Amino acid sequence: MKAFQLERYGKQRPLQSTNMPEPALHDDEVLVQVHAAGVNQLDCKIRDGEFKLILPYRLPLVLGHDVAGVVVKVGPRVEQFKIGDEVYARLDDFRIGSFAEYVPVKETSLAPKPNNLTMTEAASIPLVGLTAWQALVEKAKLRPGQQVFIQAGSGGVGTFAIQLAKHLGATVATTASAGNAALVKGLCADVIIDYKTQDFEDVLSNVDVVLHSQDGKTLEKSLRLLKSGGQLVSISGPPDPAFAQAIGASALVKLAAHLLSAGTRRRARGRGVGYSFLFMQPSGSQLREITRLIETGVIRPVIDKVFPFESTNEALVHVDSGRAKGKVVIQVR
Repeated sequence: MKAFQLERYGKQRPLQSTNMPEPALHDDEVLVQVHAAGVNQLDCKIRDGEFKLILPYRLPLVLGHDVAGVVVKVGPRVEQFKIGDEVYARLDDFRIGSFAEYVPVKETSLAPKPNNLTMTEAASIPLVGLTAWQALVEKAKLRPGQQVFIQAGSGGVGTFAIQLAKHLGATVATTASAGNAALVKGLCADVIIDYKTQDFEDVLSNVDVVLHSQDGKTLEKSLRLLKSGGQLVSISGPPDPAFAQAIGASALVKLAAHLLSAGTRRRARGRGVGYSFLFMQPSGSQLREITRLIETGVIRPVIDKVFPFESTNEALVHVDSGRAKGKVVIQVR
């Protein structure tokens, strides 16, 4: 099969187009013929070597975390899927590889593709959808009437999280450039802050939940926005001890997570607010919940650009630029 493979870590290092054997299946997996693959910042960060400590992959490595396609083989322990099913998933860590013509997927991470989406649209959903779900529903337990501040509203996670938060009954504030204001307004954001001309601290206060995705300076300012008992969930770090424990990290990684987040956790405690780091985990059951929201029209995909399979490296460059509005997708088949 044809695939795009990372041979060595390196900043913006191009992936190599290669032919390789069809991947072997574990008993609890299905083999998916890839029709489309979402591209995420996580792919860029792994390529650049930023996650070597947390995710010690063996190279060479086929990248790609999001997939939509058709089941072509089924492992002997698989019960919920059959050959011919149209499916989508966020692939498990250490079993990623959707920048290829075929990829194995664990049954528990897989869900039927939403009936009202194309393969391209479906491939844009899993990582950002599960990130928003786990941040707002699981960690923050966002409730009707609460106010949530979602940073970078025009990005992949942001466009999904705004729609999910509105569905949950929250008032949504977000940051976006003037050029992207119409996009986030169309997703029903209530307060739109132009990050180029406004300081969100001058606009917001007594916020219940912050979904943080930016740098350390923004994190410190965001903690000051929260009301007592509020929650900040970060998808951009620093990692905390609970995260290191959850992934079964080594003693070295646990120590690093403790030290990296010590100051942030101390300041959060001092303000009477919560801080947690989220590294999204695959979940077929949560994807099924997301599918229901998509099929009932509550949430729609937002796609910036679709690249042909042979332009996989160009797709990564575009994501790396930070200019994408919504998601970038590779059309594999």
